[in-house]
Amino acid sequence: MERFVGALFILSFRAESRNYNKIKKRLARARPNALIQFYMMKLKNFFAPLAFLLVLSSCSSVKVATDYDREVDFNQYKSFAFYKPGIDKADVSDLDKKRILRAIEAELTAKGFSKMANPDLLVSIFTKTKENVNVYQNNFGYGYGWGWNPWYWGNGYNTVSRTTEGTLYIDLIDAKSMELVWQGMGTGALTMDMNDKIERINEIVKEIIARYPPGSYKK
Repeated sequence: MERFVGALFILSFRAESRNYNKIKKRLARARPNALIQFYMMKLKNFFAPLAFLLVLSSCSSVKVATDYDREVDFNQYKSFAFYKPGIDKADVSDLDKKRILRAIEAELTAKGFSKMANPDLLVSIFTKTKENVNVYQNNFGYGYGWGWNPWYWGNGYNTVSRTTEGTLYIDLIDAKSMELVWQGMGTGALTMDMNDKIERINEIVKEIIARYPPGSYKK
C-alpha cells in the first residue's frame, strides 16, 4: 500500500512539473512579458507575508527622545521622590500607573539614587495614546494558475492592521526651584496582554532612564 501511495505521489509530482513547464512555454509564446509577470506574481506571494512580519517586528521598537536644561549641573542630584500632583493627572489606569512608578524607581535606584521624603528631584509622569491604521496594498494583474485558463486578480487586496501607540513622558523637577530640568519621552506599541504589558512598560522606562544624566547614554 505504501509503495502504491508513493508511486501515485511521484506520478502526480511529475505531472505537476510537466504542467508547470507547459505554462511557462505558453506564457512565453503568448506575450513577451507574460513569463516575467508570472515569476513576479510568485515572488509577491512569497514576500508579502515576509514584509508583514518585518512591519510587526519594527513595531516592537521604542522611540526615545530627551530634553534638558543646559545650565543645570546634574551631578548635584542624589535623591528623588514622586510628585503626586503631577502623577495624579496622568491619563492611565491605576494599575499601569503603579507599574510605571515601580519601573522608574527600580531604574533610578540602579543609577545610585535614593528615594527620600526631602529629595533633590521630583519625578512626574504623563501619558498619551494614539491609534495607528496601517494599510498594506498588494497589486496583482493577469496571471495563469496551475490549469490552462488565465485568471484575473483585479486590483489586488488590502491588508489593514490597527495598533495602539503609547507615549510616556518622565519629568524630573528640581525640588528647590520647582523647575523642570530634564524630560524623557518614550513611544512604542501597546498591548492588552498583562504579562506583555508589564514587560513593555519596563522596556520603555528602561530606555528612557538610560538617557539620564545627559551625555551618559551608550548604545
